[in-house]
Amino acid sequence: MQENNSHKQAFWFTIINYVGIVIGVFSTIFVYPNDKEFLGIVRYVDSIAQILFPIMVFGGAQALIHFYPDLSEANRKQLFKYGMRTILLISCILFVVLFFGNQFVSWDNYHYVFYAFPIAFSLAFVELLKRQATNLQKLSVPTFYEKIIPKLALPIVFILLLSGYFDVISSLIAFILSYFFLLALLSLYLFRQYKINMNFDFKSLFTQISKKDYYKYSFYSFVGSFGSFFAFRVDSFMIPEFLSFEANGTYSIGVMLASALAIPATGMYAIYAPQVSSLIKSNNIKVLGEKYIETSKLLFFIGAILFGCIVLGIDSLFQMLPTYDKLVDSIPIIVILGANVLFNMATGFNSEIISYSKYYRFNIISVLVLVVINISLNVYFLTQTNLGIIGVAYASLIAMTLFNSFKLYFIYSKFGILPFDKKYGQLFLTISAITFSIYLLPEFSNHFLNLVLKVLLNSILIIIITYKLKLVFSLNFWLDKIFEKINIGKQKR
Repeated sequence: MQENNSHKQAFWFTIINYVGIVIGVFSTIFVYPNDKEFLGIVRYVDSIAQILFPIMVFGGAQALIHFYPDLSEANRKQLFKYGMRTILLISCILFVVLFFGNQFVSWDNYHYVFYAFPIAFSLAFVELLKRQATNLQKLSVPTFYEKIIPKLALPIVFILLLSGYFDVISSLIAFILSYFFLLALLSLYLFRQYKINMNFDFKSLFTQISKKDYYKYSFYSFVGSFGSFFAFRVDSFMIPEFLSFEANGTYSIGVMLASALAIPATGMYAIYAPQVSSLIKSNNIKVLGEKYIETSKLLFFIGAILFGCIVLGIDSLFQMLPTYDKLVDSIPIIVILGANVLFNMATGFNSEIISYSKYYRFNIISVLVLVVINISLNVYFLTQTNLGIIGVAYASLIAMTLFNSFKLYFIYSKFGILPFDKKYGQLFLTISAITFSIYLLPEFSNHFLNLVLKVLLNSILIIIITYKLKLVFSLNFWLDKIFEKINIGKQKR
């Protein structure tokens, strides 16, 4: 029953995320290219918010998942409230530090910190509420709010800016308010589902779990989250410092379109996080290994189809658009970062396995090492080559490849499991052969025909052959159910 509910949650999570992606792709193609500089400013502010909000959460959201299975129902609520208190307390301290820090720091873009702070504050609570919704297996509605509201808010703000109704400052303020609107809706939904009282005495909580263990885990989770920004998202912060806000806007277009590939992985990781935690705590490594392999295969299968669509059709798609001249510079970014995302999906829920095990400290070590590697690579490509934002994309790809390879080795050495089996190898060779063969087909002069035929042919062939060879369990499971319903419908007629 729980497995079935997880599949449903993952399904709706993915659908909602793709609705958000459709909105985002439309905006990225038709709206954002008209003012790349403002897009670069928005992404710069967002990157600062991504630095600040892990400090506010201080590992409380991850701790909510990690300690949840070990607690009584009453103390589960206390753990949730303790996370809320942590965010409020740290946010107040952080604001004071940032306010007075303005007197001592000489940084031209420091004023953007104060636009980022309220976004970070909202994101901190959104993260905590979302983790609680995950524990309750009630992720569909929170996902809808989280993925749709910002995706709608930013293009609306853009249109008002381009139409002359807003200036840059009022546009940023409107964008900030959309996050508070998101937080309000998410709070209303969750607190209808999950009633809490006003008891803020946490003595009973810390009799069931050690306060020392809680803070140790929270600290390591915080360092991991904080380091993850510098490991994987520092590019949006560094590009304006070395190049320009417009270059950051161009890069952001590539990031947003490439991120469409990661949606199924995001859903799977969010849904399976509590199960991974529970399996590790019960030492059920055999089942964990099976889920590890099957989930990785499914994610690679989906990601490879989507990546094939990008490689085979992105130029033809952009050629048909009036904004082609403003989008063409983002194509190599999309392809490089798409390969980055695909490799991450192909290796499964590595981080979750490590984070919810006794080896969670390893994430900190690997992330901190990666921080040094990624920042060094970014500085190298930005200062020692003429590649510009393409070099930044290569830096991200190299960093992610090293990071995931390192985690694969570590998990195998500690748990004896890998996300690969014989069928995974067959799946990889099958998809690679199909996509490469279609890539070699001659181009049609009609861009629409070229796009549709190549993308559809690639997708259909991959699905049919994968289904016939029974390489991905979930694909056969769902298609068989569909065929069964169709046959039942025919028999009734």
